Amino acid sequence: MTEKLLDVRGVTLQYRTTEHVVTATHRVSFSIYPGDRFILLGPSGCGKSSLLKAVGGYLAPLEGEITLKGKRIAGPGPDRMMVFQEFDQLLPWKTVTENVVFPLLATSRLGRKEAFEKALHYIDKVGLTRAKDSYPHTLSGGMKQRVAIARGMAMEPEILLMDEPFAALDALTRRTMQDELLRLWDDTKFTVLFVTHSINEAIRVGNRILLLSPHPGQVRAELNSTDDVSRIGALETEIHDLLFA
Repeated sequence: MTEKLLDVRGVTLQYRTTEHVVTATHRVSFSIYPGDRFILLGPSGCGKSSLLKAVGGYLAPLEGEITLKGKRIAGPGPDRMMVFQEFDQLLPWKTVTENVVFPLLATSRLGRKEAFEKALHYIDKVGLTRAKDSYPHTLSGGMKQRVAIARGMAMEPEILLMDEPFAALDALTRRTMQDELLRLWDDTKFTVLFVTHSINEAIRVGNRILLLSPHPGQVRAELNSTDDVSRIGALETEIHDLLFA
């Protein structure tokens, strides 16, 4: 069996608001293997985004441990890149190309020429070559998310972290972006940890789905998705029953 890429073991997460301390998850465990499209699915407040932040190194576990390739995650790093829901994650004064190349130059991973070549390669992968010199304010929501995905992929991280990246898009654009993500995955087989509260999106995008209970999030079940159209309806019903029983 392929070795685990990411291992989350018994992770309890807490964060502080202005009024009190919130327990986001309670002893959550799961493992991700190279090439997985792994979905964290559950209702609002179940700790999905908190788990993503913990994997990203932005939130330290109160209990348990998160390891990447056997090494404990102790902070953010270029081996984990994040794509958020918000459209304002791009630098408005930089072009598409400049936004994608920025982290490559900031981390000094490549020389300037190589960094721009890699940025243009991934801009082409997401279908934005014609918009490479455009500024974010001229782009649609879906195009901005493509730029964010290209920026994350250009770093060639061990795992791409996606926090409801298509939730703010209209239904048609959201479906298109799901298809685009799967096309990119078919091409490069990158590993993705994807947060959503949509059962339909989880089944379409993921190959493995972790179901989390309402607050505080605990593991309800882990299921495999399906490409068999005849089974999708039954899987949706099974997930709904597990989540809301």
